[in-house]
Amino acid sequence: MAPLRHRSTWMDSDRRLARLIARPVQRFVEIEASGGLVLLVAALVALVWANSPWRESYADLFDTVVGLEVGSFELREDVRHWINDGLMAVFFFVVGLEIKREWVSGELRDRRAAALPAIAALGGMVVPAAIYAAVNAGGAGSRGWGVPMATDIAFALGVVAVLGRRVPPALKVFLLTLAIVDDIGAIVVIAVFYSSSVSFGWLALAATVVLAVVVLRRGRVWYQPIYVALGIALWLCVFESGVHATIAGVVMGLLTPARPFLPEVETERIVDTLENRAELRSEDVRRVSFLIAESVPLTERIERALHPWTSFVVVPVFALANAGIELAGDTLSGGSTVAVGVVLGLVVGKTVGISLFSWVACRTGVASLPSGAGWPHLVGVAALAGIGFTVSLFVAGLAFTPGSTEEGQAKIGILTASVLASAIGAIVLTVAARRRVAPP
Repeated sequence: MAPLRHRSTWMDSDRRLARLIARPVQRFVEIEASGGLVLLVAALVALVWANSPWRESYADLFDTVVGLEVGSFELREDVRHWINDGLMAVFFFVVGLEIKREWVSGELRDRRAAALPAIAALGGMVVPAAIYAAVNAGGAGSRGWGVPMATDIAFALGVVAVLGRRVPPALKVFLLTLAIVDDIGAIVVIAVFYSSSVSFGWLALAATVVLAVVVLRRGRVWYQPIYVALGIALWLCVFESGVHATIAGVVMGLLTPARPFLPEVETERIVDTLENRAELRSEDVRRVSFLIAESVPLTERIERALHPWTSFVVVPVFALANAGIELAGDTLSGGSTVAVGVVLGLVVGKTVGISLFSWVACRTGVASLPSGAGWPHLVGVAALAGIGFTVSLFVAGLAFTPGSTEEGQAKIGILTASVLASAIGAIVLTVAARRRVAPP
């Protein structure tokens, strides 16, 4: 039985770069790009529903209180909070997996390659927050400075996918890496600045759960139901501690092994042994299938399984629950510094911050532009990073009292900024593609 050696393209080859970076990035981009369309539909449905004659049913659905009671312990939240605190923990778990993968075997492993998107992401967080803070200094909306710091990778990559070959491939990797670093910043901001009064007793229990996960990992215990149970326990401890519960998902993602349990050389040796057998038994095939799976990092396997669910279910459901803004009354009142701060932060702050910090990094020799890209391309991607949406809506819900005028105005600003950033980024990248002289 001769193995199939032919590969039609470099992307399909067994080369380390193609296997560890190119194919995972390609799968990620494809899912995010198509997931962005579902997310857009969910947001539009929420907006229309919340402003239709059936608006009361929208409020009734997501304001319905659902409780869990075990003995004397009781946990009661409305449906929107179950989605934001519970379902979104799965989303942030996948974010944690992506960060771990990029740090161990992806773009963040090469410190020089990661320098430009990391520095650019820093500028894309600091400048928007500073602009928002300046507009809302001393006002009721001052707490929302974290809202314009986020980048919605699903929408941004969706626009890039529509533009196709007009965006250099290396620039897509730059945007993906920038968004992941942006996610790290958002996680820190949520944990430090948007958590309520902290219970150190529950935090100590959370630390104990984390320690148990580390001990089991070192003991090479890989039975996944155990980790699911520990993940739920960690979520509950973090939720009760006052730190936002989604941080539990990030922690579990970062604790997931990112290196294969079985060396690739050993897997190939086993497969070669099997090929030389005159007769194959079903148990041999099952055993080899298991060993081949063990040669793939657990982070990649879990991400591959969960990523479609988060892109096509979790995030759209979150958008459905949070994008339903009533476009009337105080929400549309003139002179809203909250909405103005969000729009300026996302549209102007992201573009200026990412572009300026990237220029400084390149001028000082710390980094260089992505292959095949010029400064107009980078400015276009910087503009696309102003599509905040998912995480911006998430932070707005933490920064302001649910249902308050400030929250509604922040959401209006997020929607407006996301539309403007999409249009500006697409126009700049289209013009840059027409003027480019060098081949892609």
